[in-house]
Amino acid sequence: MTIHLSATLMHNSDLAPRKHILPVAASSGIKPHLLENLQALNYSHLLYFWAVARDGSIARACQRLHLRQPTISMQIQKLERALGHRLFDRSGRKLILTDVGRTVFEYADEMFSLGRELLGTLRGLPGKHTGRLHVGIPTFLPKIITYRLLEPVLRLQPGIQLICHEAELNELINDLARHRFDAILSDRPIQNTIGVRCFNHLLGESDIAICGTASLAAEFGEDFPNSFEGCPMLLPSLATEMRRAIDRWFDDRDFDPRIVAEFDDSALMKEFGSGGAGVFPIPSAVVPQIQSQYGVKMIGRLEGVCIRYFVVTTERKLTHPATLTIAQSAKRVLDSQPNRN
Repeated sequence: MTIHLSATLMHNSDLAPRKHILPVAASSGIKPHLLENLQALNYSHLLYFWAVARDGSIARACQRLHLRQPTISMQIQKLERALGHRLFDRSGRKLILTDVGRTVFEYADEMFSLGRELLGTLRGLPGKHTGRLHVGIPTFLPKIITYRLLEPVLRLQPGIQLICHEAELNELINDLARHRFDAILSDRPIQNTIGVRCFNHLLGESDIAICGTASLAAEFGEDFPNSFEGCPMLLPSLATEMRRAIDRWFDDRDFDPRIVAEFDDSALMKEFGSGGAGVFPIPSAVVPQIQSQYGVKMIGRLEGVCIRYFVVTTERKLTHPATLTIAQSAKRVLDSQPNRN
């Protein structure tokens, strides 16, 4: 996954002497202007900034670039003045990337990655990529569903590099509108809002299976779902589409579930489930993989409950070779209907 540096910190000991300390003070001459053309952007300054942000300290960047600390500090100050924004802020004795700094780092990281590929191509090195797919993945989306939907992209020829970003859905939508992503995977359709126009491409759907350890399956599986009353349950958080669908299923049958824990992270929920803390829901499409990985059994299915999956883009029709592959492969991925063990 692409590097995020929201918590990137550098200790004061890594900094140059005080007259070279970053970020520059208000009197340093930074003005709220933007570069008028690419010729005014100094890529050497951008390289120094990228090295410091990537390595986590000015000292390590100096070692890598074979430069002195005052030199790098001064060049980053010049970059800040050219961009019209601070790239680092001080937090106590430490420095942290600003929002603008994180944005600049993401672009610089891709630029210098392409530069490395260019040099590799000129040297005739194998394994170069001819394209990228930036995918936004909501934190609540099950990791195994994400993997199975995206894995076919890795088999495309010529190769396409996957760059996966995981964040809250609202953050991903905003970044999609700014064209930082090619697509978002989601288990709900995304509504158009002011300034954000997107299109939901349905990939398919999967019903919900309930899994648990062998002992829980033996205790509550005989008369499922009537035996569900009093069963200890591990559920996704209320913000997820799966949880809303399950709650509707409970309401329709006047069930009063015994919820022992709720989770934002589906992988953590499965870990608790494999330890016997309770039964837990998963998409039926991945039951065989979950049974093998966590050593659990499928107790039953929630009849009439389905989760739909979408790839969301800013295009009315899918045109990227990778998103087309995802859409074409999804039916096979999501149509699995395992039998109860």
